Amino acid sequence: MKLSTFGKKFTTESGILTLMDDLGNALAGDKEMIMMGGGNPAHIPEVEQRLKTRLQQVVDDPKTFRQLVGIYDPPQGHLGLLTDLAALLKKQLGWNITAKNIALTNGSQSGFFMLFNMFAGKFDDGSQRKIQLPLAPEYIGYADAGLEREFFTAGHPQIERQDDHLFKYRIDFNEVSIGEETGAICVSRPTNPTGNVITDEELARLDALAQQHDIPLMIDGAYGMPFPNLIYTPATPMWNENSIVCLSLSKLGLPAARTGIIVASEEVIQAVSGINAIINLASGSFGAVMTQELVKTGEIISLSNDVVRPHYKRRSEEAVSAFRKAFGDQLPYHIHKPEGAMFLWLWFEGLPISSQTLYERLKERGVVVVSGHHFFPGIDDDNWAHQHECIRVNYAAQEPAVVQRGIDIIAEEVRRAYAEG
Repeated sequence: MKLSTFGKKFTTESGILTLMDDLGNALAGDKEMIMMGGGNPAHIPEVEQRLKTRLQQVVDDPKTFRQLVGIYDPPQGHLGLLTDLAALLKKQLGWNITAKNIALTNGSQSGFFMLFNMFAGKFDDGSQRKIQLPLAPEYIGYADAGLEREFFTAGHPQIERQDDHLFKYRIDFNEVSIGEETGAICVSRPTNPTGNVITDEELARLDALAQQHDIPLMIDGAYGMPFPNLIYTPATPMWNENSIVCLSLSKLGLPAARTGIIVASEEVIQAVSGINAIINLASGSFGAVMTQELVKTGEIISLSNDVVRPHYKRRSEEAVSAFRKAFGDQLPYHIHKPEGAMFLWLWFEGLPISSQTLYERLKERGVVVVSGHHFFPGIDDDNWAHQHECIRVNYAAQEPAVVQRGIDIIAEEVRRAYAEG
């Protein structure tokens, strides 16, 4: 059987496929593994109880249950949720939108696949455009989303060293190259993998660049405001007719519902709806039905602010403290300032082995993390040592005692690597 170029791309080149397979195989094996590599959110009892109550309400209401399992939603998504979301975003954030400015997708991943290939790739006039990432590291799921090769360009970050073994990435605007070949700018806020939150000033400069060049600014808010609001530093949400903001229900506690939310101009939403109709026929209803009541009453905001955000912030602080204790002051380690999301990004300056080798060693010890080299799409600079000195660690998906064991093993293997070097 012969596969097209398109087919081969997703069987031989997909970094996220390799990662997800590796994580799945680790779980399926006989060896007990400490899973600190994936992006699964925490199981928060208060959230799960609220969702359980809502699910029971749906099951007990014949009309709502039928809507959940037996009726196609329109390609744009569940109309009731779209209307209530527009009202919520207008009230909470002041965005001048209606239901016509929102579409649902079967997860953020599919949403970005649609958006990236709408604005980049080959065009009718023979030109080819790319997605500009203002800085890398960026989300691993972007890397293989383009239907063309060399789909992304990205800037090396400025590295700001801070006290207490912390550092922060900032956008180096000298590395943000916008030209005729640029189809869109995309940035996640907060960023998976690092927990970085670009500042309001940086976001405003990106917005001005996008408008100057008549290209959209995409803001991936899967971890951001107004829900699940996993942001621990001042940050103002932004949307205008030239921007595209993407939200998600996953980190609120519904990852299996696969519900992504796109907020954009009516023209973009119409295009997304058309692609949705072809690829999916309709968006899944589960996430919409489960959360419409939370959105309509505004409870999704209080749940995010009062339960979800404090849970992750506390776990983040505990993990940073545990790493500092495990590493001591002898090792040249740095932790990206945890400003949001649910990961810690560790940089081992001058690491004698690659982050991939460290990952393999940790896996042999029963700890699964993610090698940092996966998170630099658009940077064609294999000699830049920094991208081979970092790992991403999920501190939220396991119980604290399990995370502590994993941190101790990571420290042992890092200490071993420097000793061998």
